[in-house]
Amino acid sequence: MTEEEFLKNYDSNQFFKPSVTVDSILFTIRDVETDNYRKLPEKKLQVLLVKRAEHPYMGKWSLPGTFVQKEEKFEEAVQRSLKAKTNMKDIYLEQLYSWGDPNRDPRTRVISTSYMGLVDSEKIQIKSGGSAQDADWFTISLKSLKEKTSENKHGYKKEEEIEILLESKSEKLKNKVKVVKELVDGNQIIYTQILKSDLAFDHAKMLIYAIERLKNKVEYTTIAFNLMPEKFTLTKLQQVYEILLDKPLLKANFRRKIADMVIETEEYEENAGHRPSKLYCFNKNWQPHIF
Repeated sequence: MTEEEFLKNYDSNQFFKPSVTVDSILFTIRDVETDNYRKLPEKKLQVLLVKRAEHPYMGKWSLPGTFVQKEEKFEEAVQRSLKAKTNMKDIYLEQLYSWGDPNRDPRTRVISTSYMGLVDSEKIQIKSGGSAQDADWFTISLKSLKEKTSENKHGYKKEEEIEILLESKSEKLKNKVKVVKELVDGNQIIYTQILKSDLAFDHAKMLIYAIERLKNKVEYTTIAFNLMPEKFTLTKLQQVYEILLDKPLLKANFRRKIADMVIETEEYEENAGHRPSKLYCFNKNWQPHIF
């Protein structure tokens, strides 16, 4: 039998056919008002969530997502979903992970591939529609609740319980996950378990996975520049790095390490007081190295 004959007679119904979806974790950095009226707004890492208008999990917040159509590529599906909710095309996205637990969706067996994106929120116009009745940016706060590290014959095992607090102007969502990182023969294996979640489906797992990936990529890629306007000050760029890495950076060290990544312009920041800062732009010819 030739391959052509085999394919002509192939019975595609001999195997179970799950549904396939894509979900996106879209990050931005925005000014958030503080409780102290004397303080200026602080910049915080935020994620885009949509409130579900249909069952299952009707009324719950979730990551934006959609079912993949029969003749559609994954990348086309996730861009279509975000275009419908943000009116923005060609958002920077990268594929993260596939989620296939048999009971992750109460409707049927649904396998989802998650994507991560970074955007300048000023370029996005959030709108609702379809299976979402609302959409909003939520500030992300992480807190380590419990941590334990042990050695084994393969290497080590680290268990950590993490609280993920998500806040918008009107709502607060609490999530708690357990992350297990195990080193086996030089390879790190990560398991995630949801202990409590106000998010729909297993989206708390997707979110913590994306946050960890984001922190790692900031170290050696130009991913942070997706959050910047075309021209920016070095101070504001450092703020973005500090928020993404969740730690303060020494000014001199930071500027030395990003020196090749930026190009100085002849322009200055407008409306910045008596000592305006020089504006810079991203160096498109930059070659990656460890940050």
